[in-house]
Amino acid sequence: MTAAQPIASESLPLEGLRVLEIGHYIAAPFATRLLADLGAEVIKIEPPVSGDPVRKWGAARDGHSYWWSVHGRNKKCVTLDLKSEEGRALLKELVAKSDALVENLRPGQLARLGFDDTRLHEIRSDLVICHVSGYGLTGPLGGRACFGAIGEALGGLRHLSNHTPGTTDLPPVRVGISIGDSLAGLYAAIAVLAGLWSKAPTGRVADVALTESVLSVMEGVLPEYGATGVVREPSGGRISTAAPTNAFPTADGGWVLIAANSDALFRSLCDVMDCPDLAEDPRYIDNPARCRNVDDLEAEIAAWTRRHDARSLEQRLAEADIPSSRVYTAADIAEDAQYNARRMVQWVEDPKLGKVLHPGTVPMFGSSSRDVRWTGPEVGAHNRDVYCGLLSMDEAQLDRLSQDGTI
Repeated sequence: MTAAQPIASESLPLEGLRVLEIGHYIAAPFATRLLADLGAEVIKIEPPVSGDPVRKWGAARDGHSYWWSVHGRNKKCVTLDLKSEEGRALLKELVAKSDALVENLRPGQLARLGFDDTRLHEIRSDLVICHVSGYGLTGPLGGRACFGAIGEALGGLRHLSNHTPGTTDLPPVRVGISIGDSLAGLYAAIAVLAGLWSKAPTGRVADVALTESVLSVMEGVLPEYGATGVVREPSGGRISTAAPTNAFPTADGGWVLIAANSDALFRSLCDVMDCPDLAEDPRYIDNPARCRNVDDLEAEIAAWTRRHDARSLEQRLAEADIPSSRVYTAADIAEDAQYNARRMVQWVEDPKLGKVLHPGTVPMFGSSSRDVRWTGPEVGAHNRDVYCGLLSMDEAQLDRLSQDGTI
């Protein structure tokens, strides 16, 4: 039970805030990772022995997940059997010493363990409680199982991330990461901070639904439908309301995304293409015209981009100050000068994995705020620190509870 050793850093915005996490998988743990990155003391409760399932997800070395190195970073990890009487007694003590609690158990499960909102506020009256679930705590689907992919489907994202209608019979494309879970995690982090600030009577219990988190970022999709009855359809790599904006093929098999969708930017693009007359073509004279004739316009641009390799094309567009970029892979991200200059990518020493490439913290409060204090700890790494330090448990009791499986 040797705790990970923190790395010293300057003061962070959330220092002094203690957050209790009863979470697994992605949404709630992602929320608390954001809070921990900003300096909060996050105590993550996990089942004894097994821990959070994400510890076993993705590429690993000797059973230690590289993803977990990031997902669990800056947290204090303790084990606790919440089904045992002594385990629930310890949870009560932890609640009493915490400012906020974030959980994503099945709706109602925490209450069944004896910790509904009323009981939690009896233990600590000013506790901020954030429940994260698939559909929310109420409504006809309130208790139904849900994962990020389902939230993306119900929230409308999977429909828009599909291929252009009529081009394929393949299923709707996944974004490539668990974006629905991460969106819910972002809203949960906001909910905790809002609850800490709130003076409203109901401002200390937040109900974050994964489906609603996705729907919340769907821009004009819902109001457009309400006003016109028109369902926005997938547009592939394009933006349906502005042109040109798309990824274009290059001579070396890459892709460069070009967003020259204002009239001034389009004229600059035409100059870079050595086709200044194209900007005066009636089909492309303004954005509405370019949107109506987007197929022809993109064919003209693609014919030009195919004559250049991705890096030289990217350089020419950058010199003309046209928003553009190669479509980055992980390797491109790791090598990017901007990310490296701002320490958004950094090598971090992990006790089990050696050097691991981590993304920096967001937002940045001075460059030192991006320091990773410690990587994702082992299961129960902070048991002694939390139980003997914070809760003043003696070593004999710690050993007994560890042997009988309570922690």
